[in-house]
Amino acid sequence: MYFLILIHADLAETLIKNFSDLALRGSILMAITLTFPTDLGFMESFIYPSFHGVHLKTVVRDSMLFHPDKCVDDILRVVRICNNMCCNWLGKNSMILLVPIATLYPIYQLISLLILMLRLTFSMLYFLLWKFLAVTVPPIKNMEKKKKEYKEAKKILSLICDRIGTSNDTYTMPLIEAVRKGIYEVVDEILYTSPSTINCKDKEGYNILQLAIINRSEKVYNLISHIIDHKMSYRRRNDSYENNLVHLAGRLAPSFVLGRTTGAALQLQRELLWREEVTKLLSPKELLSENIYNETPTMVFTREHQDLMKEGENWMKTTAESCSITAALIVTIVFAAAITVPGGSNQESGLPLFKNKIPFTIFAVFNAFSLFTATTSLLLFLSILTTRFSEKDFLVTLPRRLIFGLSTLFLSTMGMIVAFCAILFLVFCDQRPWMLALIAAFACLPISVIVCIKLPLLLDLIQSTYIPIFGQQSYLESCKVNRKTTIFKE
Repeated sequence: MYFLILIHADLAETLIKNFSDLALRGSILMAITLTFPTDLGFMESFIYPSFHGVHLKTVVRDSMLFHPDKCVDDILRVVRICNNMCCNWLGKNSMILLVPIATLYPIYQLISLLILMLRLTFSMLYFLLWKFLAVTVPPIKNMEKKKKEYKEAKKILSLICDRIGTSNDTYTMPLIEAVRKGIYEVVDEILYTSPSTINCKDKEGYNILQLAIINRSEKVYNLISHIIDHKMSYRRRNDSYENNLVHLAGRLAPSFVLGRTTGAALQLQRELLWREEVTKLLSPKELLSENIYNETPTMVFTREHQDLMKEGENWMKTTAESCSITAALIVTIVFAAAITVPGGSNQESGLPLFKNKIPFTIFAVFNAFSLFTATTSLLLFLSILTTRFSEKDFLVTLPRRLIFGLSTLFLSTMGMIVAFCAILFLVFCDQRPWMLALIAAFACLPISVIVCIKLPLLLDLIQSTYIPIFGQQSYLESCKVNRKTTIFKE
């Protein structure tokens, strides 16, 4: 059945509508849950055009300018503010200066309309360009196919849940499996169709909140966060071993969850973020409670993550050492280039012979820039190697130092290459400008290598450190959640 969804979505939809017994089988919903396609990733979402969303937001926001009541209120508000300011500066007879403000509003309205039309035109052109690239460029074609499969799967999922209705027995296993795998679309649709399934438990007695914490399903956790605010029993419910929610967050995440994050240090950072988030749900007294093994949540976290912490320390040291070697080489090269003046110096004044040349000025500026940024990068990497590597350091301190160290290393490499290209142009390309193209082509080679090797790591660090994983929901999801909130209130 699910094969039809991916290959012939229209045919699968027709079969479900005409043969309702297919949808009533729990195996169909479980099959969809196990093979539900993923949405676009972090980087893919920046490239993929949200055509409908751009138009909707643009029209809603800019159309407010053309509401007469709102326009009058805005004009009067501006007149009052300007009047008060002018009275303070110019005196009480300054009201005559405010007369043109009301007459200028039609011009402002016309300019806003032109801006709206330009924005819609550019978004339309971008959308048409994307559709052209989706046919000719294989990576973008795969991205378009992935997005299409995701939309079709959501459509079929909604149709099946509507056919099933509010049958709890059919939803139990697919809901539990969706929570474990972090498929928040299935969880959202099931909870919206059958709100009473919020009380479902697995064979070990864990509810969906506990399962979301154990399996680190942040999207599911964000989806049911409003339920946590209204159901106090969910926060204080312990398992058979007297483990509260923070005890469960202290467990080591499953291997398939850890594998989603690059590097042991970032894996430990993600575990620390989960512990901090779940800690907010309980009172300070509950954070010190012990399970049947007389372990507090802190003791559980330390015991479960001691191996991961050692791996994270080794990973961080290895990365810092390799980058510090590169930074040291750059410092050596650019420092030697700074004290060795290209072209020589004047024997009488000691000034460089090429001091009035623009390429020499570019060389001097970028060489100094490369020296300073490489030195800063080297100091940052050395500070990583000499840190104490405690648990809290992996949360923000160490990733932030590595981010700034890698950023300054990129900048120093680019500055060194620009300085080298400038001096090559000055020395060799005076009479042969065609050599500039060769120099620029060769200069792109080391830049592309370092970008391909280190840029993915830098992006992963920035995403893991500065982009929150909790409390993030799209507009449509938040609308559906708000409609369900009143149902789950105690």
